[in-house]
Amino acid sequence: MAENLKVCRVACIATVAQLEVICREQGVKCDELGINKHNLCDYEVEYLCDYKKKVINIGKIQIVQELYLVKWKGYPESSNTWEPRKNLKCVDLLNQFWEDLNAEMRRQKKRAAPRRLDPTTVSQLIQRAKLRQTLKQWETHLNSLGTHKGHIYVRNQVDLEGPPKNFTYINDYKVGDGILLNEVSVGCECTDCLENPVEGCCAGASQHKFAYNELGQVRIRPGLPIYECNKRCRCGIDCPNRVVQRGIQYSLCIFRTDNGRGWGVKTMERIRKNTFVMEYVGEIITTEEAERRGHIYDKEGATYLFDLDYVDDEYTVDAAHYGNISHFVNHSCDPNLQVYNVFIDNLDERLPRIAFFATRGIKAGEELTFDYNMKIDPVDAESTKMDSNFSLTGLPGSPKKRMRVECKCGVPTCRKYLF
Repeated sequence: MAENLKVCRVACIATVAQLEVICREQGVKCDELGINKHNLCDYEVEYLCDYKKKVINIGKIQIVQELYLVKWKGYPESSNTWEPRKNLKCVDLLNQFWEDLNAEMRRQKKRAAPRRLDPTTVSQLIQRAKLRQTLKQWETHLNSLGTHKGHIYVRNQVDLEGPPKNFTYINDYKVGDGILLNEVSVGCECTDCLENPVEGCCAGASQHKFAYNELGQVRIRPGLPIYECNKRCRCGIDCPNRVVQRGIQYSLCIFRTDNGRGWGVKTMERIRKNTFVMEYVGEIITTEEAERRGHIYDKEGATYLFDLDYVDDEYTVDAAHYGNISHFVNHSCDPNLQVYNVFIDNLDERLPRIAFFATRGIKAGEELTFDYNMKIDPVDAESTKMDSNFSLTGLPGSPKKRMRVECKCGVPTCRKYLF
């Protein structure tokens, strides 16, 4: 490809789409871009820009012809052409075009599309088509970073908001300056941690219950810590005591909410009660640094600071600029996710990993939520007594509470305010 680039003199900062356009314009073949002598002049529909109806008179007969303005993949917009419906084989793109057009007609409170679209409507359709491409590229990027079983989808059918700026997707904690994660020095000797634990396995050695059943569902109450087997343990990755460390197992979708809550996350498949869903991942910083950043976030109306106050309030997870899919999970006063403290390769009780488990069965298509101001189950008298002090209960603190923020979760039991 380097030799071809010398021929067409493309700057190294050009995108793949720009390279395709230039190569086709210059007639340059490129194996890495998939442009060869057989498809150099091929035309593939990238998206549809416009629509109109044209009346053709054939003798005394009038025929109404549907025409679409086509943006061709690998060609500049100046090469767009009007094509009759019969020439287009891109059924999915046609359906998407009409879905966007009908949505725009509803927004404009019009019953049906006119014979010729006005410039404002055309501009909206083009912007939405370009946004869909941008979100698809972001979706591909997110999945290229993941090691989990599920797929991450990205959808926005509400507005023209693209991927968040100044946000880097990560799959594990980013450790801030001056913070050290001390790895475990020993592991268990079990060959079957669930059925035949040696000296109680990892959980028992720490004088805690085995957290999971044979299906990987959490079976201890919120507030108790989870100690999973670690990299020094004799058991393998299929061990029943390795759940959170296996990562996300479900296909999830980052989607744009239609009630002013920004982005949200929904599951694309059914999730069983008490199963692990995702971790809350971000940058680990000191409480002092969190206080400084909190004042900045206040002005932006953001809530991404999550205290790690299992035993001491020394550290905070900041998912504002570094995080995983949990960055997009919204609050609800009636959530379907519960938080647990988890320890795996680091046993420093000041630095637990924050894991979300399903509080009930969750249907495919349902939004995932957790309570930013969580409480322990009030049915448990002992827990109720300790609700006012999370550091005693062992439950992670809620994201830092700074100002009175209106809640938009919409559930019947909504408290009206997040904090």
